Amino acid sequence: KSQFNKKYGQPQSQSNSINDISRLTGYKKAGLKTIFNKGIGAYKTNPQSVRPNVKSPEQWAYSRLYAAVNPKSKAYQVDKIHLKR
Repeated sequence: KSQFNKKYGQPQSQSNSINDISRLTGYKKAGLKTIFNKGIGAYKTNPQSVRPNVKSPEQWAYSRLYAAVNPKSKAYQVDKIHLKR
């Protein structure tokens, strides 16, 4: 989140909705929602991979979404097929 906020000129602690991320990045909401839902599914189906400080499926999903819109991340390589402008 902090890298995303820095890149797009947002306050460091600000959380962004899927609509906000879509507006700032130019990616369509449908693709972002798909990635978000993959994050929720990963949280629920693979709980041993979830870090102890993550408290909800939505928190895990937003982390995946922030990583997916960063072209330098591994998540971008996995999820870029869902990112359409």
